[in-house]
Amino acid sequence: AYLRARIEAASPDWIPATVLWREIQSKGFDGGERIVRKFVATLRPLQASDPLVRFETAAGDQMQADWVEFRRRKGANLFAFVATLGYSRATYVEFVSDMRLDTLLRCHANCFNWFGGVPRRALYDNMKTVVIERDAYGPKQHRFQPGFLDFARHYGFQPELCQPYRAKTKGKVERMNGYLRRSFYVPLAAQFKAANVELDVTTANAEVWRWLREVAHVRIHGTTRLKPGEQLLVEQKALQSVPPPYPALLPATTPASGQELRERFHDWLSPLQHPLSVYDQLMRVAA
Repeated sequence: AYLRARIEAASPDWIPATVLWREIQSKGFDGGERIVRKFVATLRPLQASDPLVRFETAAGDQMQADWVEFRRRKGANLFAFVATLGYSRATYVEFVSDMRLDTLLRCHANCFNWFGGVPRRALYDNMKTVVIERDAYGPKQHRFQPGFLDFARHYGFQPELCQPYRAKTKGKVERMNGYLRRSFYVPLAAQFKAANVELDVTTANAEVWRWLREVAHVRIHGTTRLKPGEQLLVEQKALQSVPPPYPALLPATTPASGQELRERFHDWLSPLQHPLSVYDQLMRVAA
């Protein structure tokens, strides 16, 4: 009954069986994940995803970045900056309230500090804060947004664009986007909705950083068959050093240092606007 209620509440979004299994384990369920998968399949069969052709890159070579928009019936939409390193599949996620250029630059600076270095290339789609005109000066000679290009030069990475209308050419971050939505956002938003509590940027960031540490970075990645968090330690050796903060971000939006970001990982519960006891109360009511 609990699983049926959770799936119906999340409709039309899909909550992975792995997430549901973790939830009912905390309620005393001692069965295996396979049992939950079989039961969930009877409620809503999974659709096969399109096959992807993946191209592997060397450590420190490439990062893929993207925006993810989370639409809400009430209140302003939330946006998440998602950056995934091509070699390790380690990911940085930051929730924001807009996708302006200064927000994009700040998210980049934070992600480089979090990764502990800067890749040599970064791949994007046609976001307006990155590129003004494709092939403006010849094939693959794009006219980048001046402010963004200056930022890229400061940090020492080369921005590149994926093929037009083929976002899957940056499939590593696209896959992460889907995983973030299904495994993190949908379950969290459903819990907040049921408790009649608004999910804000501060709380979303607190929770997503804990989720990265406890779930995403310690899982066995479906493609590499390795843990992204452990592979990040390998990739860090090949990343470029993080330069001093970009002047345009000072002083009001100085990026957090890598050490500050890591310290926040171990102290997430104290700054939460909405305590996690909301979830426990919600689950007791649903049961």
